[in-house]
Amino acid sequence: MVQELVVALVAAASVGVVYVAAAAKIVKQYERGVVLRLGRLRNDVRGPGFTMVLPGVERLRKVNMQIVTMPVPAQDGITRDNVTVRVDAVIYFKVVDAASAVVEVEDYRFAVCQMAQTSLRSIIGKSDLDDLLSNREKLNQGLELMIDSPAVGWGVQIDRVEIKDVSLPETMKRSMARQAEADRERRARVINADAELQASKKLAEAAKEMSSQPAALQLRLLQTVVAVAAEKNSTLVLPFPVELLRFLERAQQPVSTEQQAQLQPQPQQQQLQQQQLQQEQSPQPQPEQQKSQQPQQQPPVAPAPAPAPAPSGPARVTRSKPLARH
Repeated sequence: MVQELVVALVAAASVGVVYVAAAAKIVKQYERGVVLRLGRLRNDVRGPGFTMVLPGVERLRKVNMQIVTMPVPAQDGITRDNVTVRVDAVIYFKVVDAASAVVEVEDYRFAVCQMAQTSLRSIIGKSDLDDLLSNREKLNQGLELMIDSPAVGWGVQIDRVEIKDVSLPETMKRSMARQAEADRERRARVINADAELQASKKLAEAAKEMSSQPAALQLRLLQTVVAVAAEKNSTLVLPFPVELLRFLERAQQPVSTEQQAQLQPQPQQQQLQQQQLQQEQSPQPQPEQQKSQQPQQQPPVAPAPAPAPAPSGPARVTRSKPLARH
């Protein structure tokens, strides 16, 4: 009798231990427990710590409340400017309502992942290539809003969405490299032109200062000679005025025959020049002497009439009739 009682007590204790072990649940700090009693949601969400449920009647589902980092698979798409790209992203989200995450959606992780892929493709089709490469902050905000709108009903909050990488075709990479190289070359030319402009202004100011003092140019020449000679070179380069070189070239050019003929005076011109010199050296005569020395002008002689031409035919004699007298 006593043995049977002991066995019954031991059996009851073991059953109680098994029951307590089945009913006892521990919820971690970063988790929340959702209790379903006979398939119906209980209003109270179990917090972290030790909790008890009715085995076989109630079921406890733990929901992780930590921020989840989920990579979005790379998506192929065509941008608005007809460029084929491959874009991948990463999404950060967390559960804010454990009951909705359990009841409203079957698998909130899978749902968020699929929604992120769809939104990423939509963003690619609405954006240009330049926006994907340089204006990613605006695209991230738009992608976050597109994913967050349906996720609110699932008890999920989207913290952040980032586009990680944009893969371009090799031909597009070469084209962009050529464009960047041309842009760099343009900037280099602009900088060089600006430097030349500033240098020319400074040189003009220096020339203006040196023009007031001619000795300053000679001193500057001597400084240049000293700077070149300090390197102990066998060749010494000196600045030489270009105008002097042009003058020497003109002096060494042979004179052509036409130029010599133009330079040499003609004999008639020489005679006229000698006569003018003699007249200037001889004393000028008095007015009366000049009149006497002037030759008397003879009257012009009328030219003789030309003889009449002889008739070619036989000669005819004509007699004039006597005039009647009254």
